[in-house]
Amino acid sequence: MAEGQVTIENHTHRLPQPFFVLATQNPLDLVGTFPLPDSQLDRFLLSITLGFPEPKAERELLTTQDRAGMLQELDTRLSPQDMMALQADCDGVHVSADLLDYIQALLAETRNEQWFESGLSPRAGLALLRVSRACAFLDGRNFVTPEDVKQVFPALARHRLNTTSGFNQTPDEQIADLLNQLPIP
Repeated sequence: MAEGQVTIENHTHRLPQPFFVLATQNPLDLVGTFPLPDSQLDRFLLSITLGFPEPKAERELLTTQDRAGMLQELDTRLSPQDMMALQADCDGVHVSADLLDYIQALLAETRNEQWFESGLSPRAGLALLRVSRACAFLDGRNFVTPEDVKQVFPALARHRLNTTSGFNQTPDEQIADLLNQLPIP
């Protein structure tokens, strides 16, 4: 998908721009569910945990019309060209040299085997930079702050990192500890 194309039975199809892919992950204990290899997980930009709805929202979900039908009623808010223009605007958000040092320090710290079995890839570093820029842009700023990086880092890293054996913490807990211990510029 990162190449903007898919191949089905030896036929390559270019994907329209912009495009994005959403995927769900079932619990690993379900029959027929297997974890993806690290190289495939690294291609997913973010891992967002939704949890369960609040009781009131769950009741509404149970008592209203089928949600799939509601998709047909949605109005278009942005054209593909508008979306691509916003993406270009995000790419123009400034990142200082000090902040690049911080991002590199985060990447390096995940690779030293103290925290995780294997660290974040250069692809993850590029993704962190891009998502941090988008976070700043959505906040109305034309520059990235360390807080932007810290805000997006868990969702970017949780599906890419496995804790080192001997730790009784989840990747999210390890990521939080890492963020708290690494000095920010």
